[in-house]
Amino acid sequence: MRIAIPIWEDKVSPVFDTASRLLIVELEDQRETSRFVTYLDEQDLSRKCLRIQGLGVDFLICGAISRPFSSMLKASGINIIPWISGHTEDVLEAYLQGTLSHPNFLMPGCKMNRLRQRDKPLAFKKSCKQRRKRHGHGERI
Repeated sequence: MRIAIPIWEDKVSPVFDTASRLLIVELEDQRETSRFVTYLDEQDLSRKCLRIQGLGVDFLICGAISRPFSSMLKASGINIIPWISGHTEDVLEAYLQGTLSHPNFLMPGCKMNRLRQRDKPLAFKKSCKQRRKRHGHGERI
């Protein structure tokens, strides 16, 4: 199985549509067997989709993604796990351990956070308010 994660510096790229680098991780029995980074030079989303499909990607873990691009990737058989943020290695480890839905990996300010946290909506809202207070009202972290 191959997992792709768009990267920016050492983190998940915040917007997949404009990402220029993609980490590809090959897994066998939930263990990493190989990895490489490739550049996405294609500007056209349909060409970018074909490129990713050609890499044999089964799962894409990403931050924000546009609906058109998401639809193209899903139609080509790629499973998408969107609205993820954090350091690439931490995200990959969380995926392997089945803990990727933990609030630490969800993009701040995203409606998907509340949908994923149905069992703990108040705790999540409280932590967002606490972060805003620490970093200044309205400041994105």
